[in-house]
Parts: sequence; structure tokens; C-alpha cells
Amino acid sequence: MPTTPQIAGAALLGKDGQTTFSTGLGSDPRFKALVADRAWLNELRERRLTTLNLDRKVYAVLLAPAADGELLVVSHAPGDPLLHFVGSVNFAWDIIQYLLTDPHDAMTIVDDQSRLVFISPIHEAFFGLKLGEGNGKPVEQVIENTRLHEVVTTGKADVGAIQRMRGAERVVSRVPIKRDGRVLGAIGRVMFKGPQQLEALSQRIKDLEGELEFYKRETETLRARDYGLEAIIGRSPAVQRLRAQITKVAALEIPVLIRGESGTGKELVAHALHQLSPRRDRSMINVNAAALPPNLVESELFGYEPGAFTGADKKGRKGKFEQAEGGTIFLDEIGDMPLEVQAKLLRVLQDRIVERVGGDRARSVDFRLVSATNQDLQSMVERGDFRLDLFYRISPIVIELPPLRERIDDIPLLVAKFLQDFAYRHARPLPGISPEALAELAERSWPGNIRQLQHEIERALVFSDGLLIGVEDLSEVPRRPHNTLSRKVEPAAGPRELKQVISEVQHEQIKEAIAACGGNKKKAAANLGISRSFLYKRLAEIEAQGN
Repeated sequence: MPTTPQIAGAALLGKDGQTTFSTGLGSDPRFKALVADRAWLNELRERRLTTLNLDRKVYAVLLAPAADGELLVVSHAPGDPLLHFVGSVNFAWDIIQYLLTDPHDAMTIVDDQSRLVFISPIHEAFFGLKLGEGNGKPVEQVIENTRLHEVVTTGKADVGAIQRMRGAERVVSRVPIKRDGRVLGAIGRVMFKGPQQLEALSQRIKDLEGELEFYKRETETLRARDYGLEAIIGRSPAVQRLRAQITKVAALEIPVLIRGESGTGKELVAHALHQLSPRRDRSMINVNAAALPPNLVESELFGYEPGAFTGADKKGRKGKFEQAEGGTIFLDEIGDMPLEVQAKLLRVLQDRIVERVGGDRARSVDFRLVSATNQDLQSMVERGDFRLDLFYRISPIVIELPPLRERIDDIPLLVAKFLQDFAYRHARPLPGISPEALAELAERSWPGNIRQLQHEIERALVFSDGLLIGVEDLSEVPRRPHNTLSRKVEPAAGPRELKQVISEVQHEQIKEAIAACGGNKKKAAANLGISRSFLYKRLAEIEAQGN
């Protein structure tokens, strides 16, 4: 079987367009009539390559410039896709020309004996070859580290491989060309980009792989996260009492109110209560009451019927209470819930029924209620900001969370956990922390509690060498607890002006306010009721005085 299309005929045209020589189909009167048709010939000159139908057979016709005119070659077409391509694309010749000379995508072709039959001009120049100099030679003698001869032997493609040639790495693809199951040869294509471009591409791939690995670890962490008692880190007496309370309360169906400052781990306690309860196999639904949009509170908590309001899901939607069926619903920051919603929440807690927005049918729900707040709900009741009946309904049992300043001994364990989590998420070696840095952390006030400590460790890791956190890597804040209101200004050797005493007190208040806000000067200024410009002015005075 031939390896190339057979020549069915040819015709040579002189400069005047008259046929001077013909053979095969080139001598067929019908073909001569086409050649005599100036419109057809001019179109062929434009296209360079076209198709011809004769006797229910399709042929490919190629027009090439000759020394004394033009040469027309008629050949049996190798297949339908090529005929369709040639017949459909007016500039098929130009596309083929581009593919053969593309400076960014070089081509090497070998025959069934792995001998070179064609190399793109850009590739020849790269190897220092003259036009056609490598033709007929075994490919492995011309191109280093090639595997085209292996592709010819095995008949298997090799796509997206890296090949080193003349000290440079290139992305290559090698594909066997077959006809009726027999390998006719192979084509190698090289992405002829410079080393910098390849390096940038490689780096981008590494970055994406790194991001993918990070999110995989994040997902694994979320799936495997243990929200039981083990998630509550610490050995201090305060934490031991907390664990004992959780163990006693978890099995009961009584509502629980978790009370504690921001960042003390109220959500972890809620999860521990759920995991140790008989409802552990059902869902725990978290609701942040402070984050609920006022106009969507009812629809979020109680759900809505189809078409209840503009933009609603056509199928309707279950509310949070229905989603918690058989499980636990955790209402975080319940003190921020509007009064009008408190009344509707009270009905749900009393009757265990919900009514969707836009609906008229009551639905029975079964859930265990756990609430949390960082506010003094009893004071809110006295001010009329929180319903007394709702307060009693949600707080038969109250679990108080100790702030971090009351469990300083737990800081080393908490820091170790944060370091371990950070190292795992970012695929880094497990970093350490110096004893001096731990001692410094133990001297701080931690108004933001455990969450602030976690952020401090992560910030320190970013600015450290990644192996050990030292005191110099920690943010600069005043040490733990100094009460401005009870502090006495030590008397000087002699009497001082009232202005000086007031200035000293102001300076102390400013420093402690900044510490309480975690270094956020804008927030500190707002808490003190002064402008940021005044704050910065006072800070400049403090620095000038060396305080």
C-alpha cells in the first residue's frame, strides 16, 4: 500500500496560460476545459489547492509556480477530512504553509523507518542545519534526546513531554501517523518558546498545584476536624471545669446559653455539646444572628413558600429550624436579634412549630437549642432590649467561658496547636517558638482572647524566618493587665502642674486603648472618643518623652 497519495495526472501551463504538456487526468478533455476556464484558473491561483470531482471520484488539485509557467498536479485524495478542509477553506494552502513554518510550533516528520523527511525551517535553524540537510538521516542522529523513533516503533503517542535540546528545555508532543492500522511515520511538534517563558509556565503550574494542595488540606482539615472535647485546648483548672460542665450537660435536651467574651471559643463549645449528645448523627445548623439581614431574618430562620416575595426561590426553601430537624440549632450572638424576631422565636421555642413566610401551614420541628452571646442579657432585659420570657427560655443552663487572661497557663498548648495547623495548611515544616516569646505572650492582656492569640501567632510566622518565632517577631503591645482607673500617678520630687498630671493619664489611656484594640489606632481613637489626628499627636508626644 502506498504511503503517499498517488499522482493521477499533471499539466504544465506556459506563461500565456496554454497547456504545453499533460499526462493522466491532465489530458482528460474535461480537465482541459476547466483549465481553459479563466475564472476557475484564477480561483485556483488564489487558493493554490482545491478539489475536483470526476467520475464520482474526488481528487486534490495543486497549483505550483514553475520555471516557465505553472504546474497543476492531480492526485488521489487521502481522506474525506482533508477533502472537506480543502474544499471548504479558501486559504487552505496558506494554513498548511503556516503550520509548516510556524516559528512558535516547530514540526519534525519521520517516515516508517524513523528517517527525517521534513523539519520546519525554525527547527533547522535551531540545530544549525541547511534547508533539507537532515532529510533521509535517522532522527536520533540529528535531534538529541528525541523519542520519535520509539513512537514509530510502539505506535503510541507521547504528549506534553519535556525534551532537552542544545541546553534548553522544550515542551514537545510526538504522535504516530497511521493508515488502516499501519504506522506510516510520526510527527513531533515543539513549543518553541524561550527558557524564560517555559520557566514562567512551569512556575505558574507549580503555583496552581500548590494552591490546589492547600485547598485539599483545608478540606481535609474541615472534614476531619474534631469538635468534641479534644478541640477545647488547655489543662488549666478553668478549662477542666468547662469540660466537666459540657460532659454533664451534653446528654440533656435542655437549652443551653453559652456566655463569654469575643474570641473565647463559644462555637467550639456548641459543637462539643452537639457531638456528645444523642443528636450527634444529625445536623448542627449554625446561625449568626448578628449577620442576618434585618429584612431576611424571618425567611432565613423559618423558610418561605414558593413566590413568597420577589426574588424568592420558585421551589421555596426550608428555614434554619427545619434544616436542624432531629439535630441542634446554634444561635450565635443571640443578643443582637431584633425584638420583633425575638417574639417569633419565642413561639418556635414554646410550641416547636414554624410557619414559613408566605405560608399558612404550621410545621412541627424537633431540635435542640444552643445559644451564645458576648453581651449581658440580664442588663439588656432591664433596658428593654431583650425579652425576659425569651431570656428564661434560652438560659435554663448557662455555661460561662473563661477569658484567656484567666487561663494564661494554657497559652503554650494553644500556641502549639496553632503552629501545627499553620504548618499543615501551608505545607511547611513545623515551626517552633522560643521560651522568651512564650513568656512575652503570657504577659499580655489578650482582650481578643484565643482568636487574637491565633492571629498573633499567624502574623508572627509570616514575618519570622518560618522556623522559630522569637520575641522580635511579635507585635509591639503593652504587657498584661494595667487598670487605668485604679493606677496612681507617682508623685514627683516637687509639686507638678495639673496639666502635666492630666497629660500623663491621657497618655496611659491611649496606650492601653491601642493595646485593647490589637494595635488598631482608628478603632482606639473611636473608643476613646477622640479624632485620629489628636491620637497621632499624643503618640508623637509619648515618643518624644520616651514613655
